[in-house]
Amino acid sequence: MNKKHILLFVLLALTAFSALGQTPAEPAPTGVRWGVISAAFVLGISAAAGAIGQSRAIAAAVEGIARNPGAAGAIRLSMIIGLALIESLVIYALVIAFVIQGK
Repeated sequence: MNKKHILLFVLLALTAFSALGQTPAEPAPTGVRWGVISAAFVLGISAAAGAIGQSRAIAAAVEGIARNPGAAGAIRLSMIIGLALIESLVIYALVIAFVIQGK
């Protein structure tokens, strides 16, 4: 055996011994994890409501621009700000879901 093989064997042996020397992990909890279920419920409802709100806002903005093309810039700016606020509510729901889950 050459030096590369010996070095590789020593490194693998040290890695394996340190992995075997660790304490065993805690067993996974059994039963229903209500935090995960409630987090999924919160995210599903908020994503659906956010999508409905965004679609209604875009439809109203397009209709407003079609009725008054001269105000397209102001309507577009208001629509973008409104869409950002609607999306921030969905992101807040994501944060709440993480808090519910306990992470």
